[in-house]
Amino acid sequence: MKRYFQPVEKDGSFKKHKEQLTANPSHSSPPTSNGTTVPPQAEEADGVKKEPLKFMSWNANSLLLRLKKNRTELADFVQRLDPDVIAIQEVRIPAAGGKGGSKNQGELKDDTSSAREEKQTLMRAISCPPLSNYRVWWSLGDTKYAGTALFVKHQCQPLKVTFSLDQIGSSALKHEVDGRVIVAEFEGFRLLNSYVPNNGWKDDETGFRRRRKWDQRMLDFVLGVSDKPLIWCGDLNVSHQDIDVSHPEFFSNAKIAGYMPPNKEDCGQPGFTIAERRRFSTILSQGKLLDTYRWLHKEPEQDCGYTWSGNPVGKYRGKRMRIDYFLMSETFKDRIVASNIHGHGIEMEGFLGSDHCPISLELSPMQDA
Repeated sequence: MKRYFQPVEKDGSFKKHKEQLTANPSHSSPPTSNGTTVPPQAEEADGVKKEPLKFMSWNANSLLLRLKKNRTELADFVQRLDPDVIAIQEVRIPAAGGKGGSKNQGELKDDTSSAREEKQTLMRAISCPPLSNYRVWWSLGDTKYAGTALFVKHQCQPLKVTFSLDQIGSSALKHEVDGRVIVAEFEGFRLLNSYVPNNGWKDDETGFRRRRKWDQRMLDFVLGVSDKPLIWCGDLNVSHQDIDVSHPEFFSNAKIAGYMPPNKEDCGQPGFTIAERRRFSTILSQGKLLDTYRWLHKEPEQDCGYTWSGNPVGKYRGKRMRIDYFLMSETFKDRIVASNIHGHGIEMEGFLGSDHCPISLELSPMQDA
């Protein structure tokens, strides 16, 4: 079904920040020419640089669409939560670069009139409070598909930002296909924002095989960055345990007509197959990672324990999954203050217009040794 955008209101707040848009190019591009090192000027006026303690993650299902249709609701939510870091998945904004040419996955597309109009709409929205309090990094796909973004408060700037699971040498400077990864290194930890590929229904290069390769690379990444604690957030496209779906039997037996996977462990709803869940368990155990939400919430929560909800019309009505996470190195577990899901109900209240709801994590300050 074709979706029609609602025009963004040309209110006073947009005009108020028009000059800021020109003066602050970091809203639309990586921090430096190599996209890694963050310059030291991004601190508060008093010179104090903060450690991020409060985090938000959200699959927006098109950030541009959300900023057009749900801007007030989103702004109110961010204002209330006041996170230091906002990790967005499914940005769905094309990377800069002409048709058939090379792409710059850290830049927004603006080489056509429609792309320029969309970019202007986006830039206006993020140049207004509360998003104007953040600096943004993009990792974008070639088309309106996938993509991630990372918003970090100006007083909480990372030491460097990279865009690949391969963290060695020049590979770290490259963006993952479809812009699925942003890695921010802070003084005391690394933050990984990822949009994990959906497993799909078939054993082909865009389905099971792609996901198997991704999971192996993810395990390699986790083991390779063990010099610092890791916070891994995003849409991870897997529900780890039966408690993480509303209807385990329905999801276990889900299938598409005319196809049966050759391996029975690949049967079922993408995100809830035995094979995916086992690989996820391996990443958690070998990487010594903790599921922060399940650490604090041991019991099933039928109203608010899921981050994705099926279409309210049809066979997926009321069927829900927890596929968005904040995972953390076990060494950080004593710092967990809260890990919450901010949507509830089969009518998707608190989802801010997406089919995913925001999740959040709050840590206590690091204690001096």
